Amino acid sequence: MKKQFIALTALLAVLAGSLALHAQSATPGQGKVGVLNIQGAIANTAEGKKVFTDLQRKYQPRQQEIQRLQQEIQSIQDQLTKQGPALSDEEQGRLSRDAEEKQKLLKRSAEDAQNDYNHDRDEAINKIGQKMVHVIGEFAQQNGFTLVLDGAQIPIYYAAPDLDITKEIITRYDAANPVATEGAAPAKPATHSTVPASATKHR
Repeated sequence: MKKQFIALTALLAVLAGSLALHAQSATPGQGKVGVLNIQGAIANTAEGKKVFTDLQRKYQPRQQEIQRLQQEIQSIQDQLTKQGPALSDEEQGRLSRDAEEKQKLLKRSAEDAQNDYNHDRDEAINKIGQKMVHVIGEFAQQNGFTLVLDGAQIPIYYAAPDLDITKEIITRYDAANPVATEGAAPAKPATHSTVPASATKHR
């Protein structure tokens, strides 16, 4: 439960549907196909890294509360196991009821925390994803791609390494959506002209 709650891999949700963007080709018959991993791209943008770091920080107190409840339940169970014969029936009953109530609270707290976390995570991913789709479309049009596919969504049994545009998309996304460091004033989004011409060339 703990690992599922804090693992970044659990934080990453798949964007609904496969990504297939048709763009204008530079010259008829010379269109290109690009492949990327949009989940990996989102997670590796500066904004994506900050989002997941902020989420972990936000939910750390609730995770600690869940761990505290688990420890209290374990302590009661240990007490019943080790001291059971020496305890009165009334005391055993009280401890058992206490453990049961804490179990219910633990279950409810864990489910609420996970649901809230998933909601915040998905909302953040969708926000980044929408902006990234725009970046992908612009990149495809500028570089003569007729199709861009998300390899994590569509089975691709072979693709030459030079078809992978994930790194280019991350670079362009970060340039267009700079993330300010803590305590610094938010940076202004970069204009398209700030991306070096060499960065738009498909490697």
